[in-house]
Amino acid sequence: MSSPSSVRQRPKTPNTGPQQQSKKAGKDSGELDNSLQANKATRGSSTQWDYKLALVVITLLAFATRFWGIGHPDQVVFDEVHFGKYLQRTYFFDVHPPFGKLLFALVGWFVGYDGHFLFDNIGDSYIDNKVPYVAFRALPALMGSLTVSTVFLVMWESGYSVPAALVAAGLVLFDNAHIGQTRLILLDATLVFAMSMSLLCYIRFFKLRHTSFSRKWWKWLLLTGVSLSCVISTKYVGVFTFFTIGSAVAIDLWGLLDINRRQGALTLSEFGKHFLARAVGLIIVPFFFYLFWFQVHFAILTRSGPGDDFMSPEFQETLSDNVMTLQSAGIEFYDTITIKHRETRAYLHSHPDRYPLRYEDGRVSSQGQQVTGYPYNDTNNHWQVLPSEPLAGENKLGQTVKNGDLIKLRHLVTNTILLTHDVASPYYPTNQEFTTVPIEESDGSRHNDTLFELKIENGKAGQPLKSMSGHFKLIHYPTKVAMWTHTSPLPEWAFKQQEINGNKNVQQSSNIWYVEGIPSLPTDSERLSQEPRKVNHMPFLKKYFELQRAMFYHNNALTSSHPYASQPIQWPFLLRGVSFWTKDSTREQIYFLGNPLGWWLSSTVLAVFIGIIAADQLSCRRGIDALDERTRSRLYNSTGFFFLGWAAHYLPFYLMGRQLFLHHYLPAHLASALVTGAVLEFVFNIEPLDLDETSYTEASKDGRKKVGQQQAGKGHLPARERLGHQSLLAAWAATGLVLTVVVGSWYYFLPLTYGKPGLSAEEVVARKWLGYDLHFAK
Repeated sequence: MSSPSSVRQRPKTPNTGPQQQSKKAGKDSGELDNSLQANKATRGSSTQWDYKLALVVITLLAFATRFWGIGHPDQVVFDEVHFGKYLQRTYFFDVHPPFGKLLFALVGWFVGYDGHFLFDNIGDSYIDNKVPYVAFRALPALMGSLTVSTVFLVMWESGYSVPAALVAAGLVLFDNAHIGQTRLILLDATLVFAMSMSLLCYIRFFKLRHTSFSRKWWKWLLLTGVSLSCVISTKYVGVFTFFTIGSAVAIDLWGLLDINRRQGALTLSEFGKHFLARAVGLIIVPFFFYLFWFQVHFAILTRSGPGDDFMSPEFQETLSDNVMTLQSAGIEFYDTITIKHRETRAYLHSHPDRYPLRYEDGRVSSQGQQVTGYPYNDTNNHWQVLPSEPLAGENKLGQTVKNGDLIKLRHLVTNTILLTHDVASPYYPTNQEFTTVPIEESDGSRHNDTLFELKIENGKAGQPLKSMSGHFKLIHYPTKVAMWTHTSPLPEWAFKQQEINGNKNVQQSSNIWYVEGIPSLPTDSERLSQEPRKVNHMPFLKKYFELQRAMFYHNNALTSSHPYASQPIQWPFLLRGVSFWTKDSTREQIYFLGNPLGWWLSSTVLAVFIGIIAADQLSCRRGIDALDERTRSRLYNSTGFFFLGWAAHYLPFYLMGRQLFLHHYLPAHLASALVTGAVLEFVFNIEPLDLDETSYTEASKDGRKKVGQQQAGKGHLPARERLGHQSLLAAWAATGLVLTVVVGSWYYFLPLTYGKPGLSAEEVVARKWLGYDLHFAK
């Protein structure tokens, strides 16, 4: 599978490389113009009007289906998220890149919204809080509408017939999931639209491969790069679109490297130009656009906000009015402190319960006192900072804890000392178990085992440790492991709290902790007094890389269960949806669900396509050539390109351990719609060559190829020319049948997509086709 090589192409000329192509460009252009004029004379003035009329109709229908009743409901729906903080300029943290959210902020700025509403709870009223929610929802509705048009254009530019293009566009046009996701303040409309534009722009670029380095060639190459940048700048799953386009580009470059290519061999310097051009257009340009949106993100969010805690002290010092720095205080020996993990937000915690004798895998523990991570503030989170050796003299109190000091931590409630030793932790056989021991053992035989070195991140020698602002690693002095935790909960014997263990990978960024508070410090202590400070500067790339680490970590940490989460195996068969919003008083609800008949058809056609390819390969192995070369090239390259898009946007989800929902399948569904349209044309519009044409001639003894292959070498024709001698009656009948079924299914589930009208209990039951967990109003 490579790029969609079955698209309408210029006639081939027997040149030997791009330089000769350039010399003959004027001649080729003239010949092409003459050919087009001749075609127009034979086909009449109505050329392409059927495509244009179909495009106008489906575009109008797309706007109608996306914008109808967009003001309902006038409440927060499911995952509609906050974008007001851009307008308030307060720093917030999100696992997705900023491009999609910046577009919503731009809409809010245009309509004069001040960002006061936080979108905290499903069901909160937009009307009561004076939120211009219709303007916000209009943005994804616009993109969702244009996505339908783009799907049609992808099929048109790929040389498919009007029926095939209508089937592909219709499966997206009348899909309840695409409609439902593009009528709400969500990012998926931007993602899917940018993905479809990437496919369209690349196809337009590929069609110009015989006029390499022309102005149009560069235009569509750069537009492909910009579209790809928009995909990955919206959500990181956009990397799947990069893989789709990148695979086609790699195969295309491999073909250019072929010394026996029909258009003539390229010199290595000419090939190098092609390679560099694609690297610039599809890698460098998208990367700089991607960085640009982060620069805008940082430039806007200059005030302290709810996302501060996810960032390092150095980053937070770049924000004005940062609470962390204002509330920080120096830590002294014998202070009672609470310690919190920076990434999981869990407190260092202990309680009298002990580790079991044996773990589930049969390994033996020390049966020591449990040390865990706990999400809530509790007295069992209180630890006293002790020096490695008792301080003597009158100045025992008031000595500051500094970077590089050796300390002990005493658990106040159980009066024991923190320790780690060479015993495997519950979940990680390679990591060390954390426990506590009595003070007598800490002062005696196990003294060294209770020593920890305090290493402040990016700290200088002798730098004082401060609460909130001082992020540090706690390194066990004898064994050199770092105290670490993760989100996987321990079993019931540990009350499903987090495991604390000793991580041998000391450099790992998730080893970072900080002191959240000093419970033993009086509120009127002089140590709490703060001096006015200036906002610090931090280089852009340093801020960018820190934010990237935090985003990837928290994205992967989204492993907790959710009542509407689903698995990838369920998506193509639409086995599970998501309840977005309900209103018992009117029996109205929004249930995120695709068009069942449309999704099942697309999934079936994917299987049919795999079967066709398998049958063709098997036939070729047995010397049976059922397809002419033009048809085979179209099937493998064009339809195969769409199939690659589906596989690239679907199969990687099987490798993910995070929460997954049905909306993650929307880009793959769009690709499956393209495959469906392409396979429909293959089934109803392809006439294999006659046996006489595909047989070897007497002259084949000298090594010449089949006549059919020689004919195929003349180039591919546009859809109208290629199909002009064929009847499209069967294709139109199939298209009518498919669209009738899809529209009927869309209309039947329409109340669940638009949230109105309300359904009775009997009507809800009638729509529980595969046990969908629809809401029953009381």
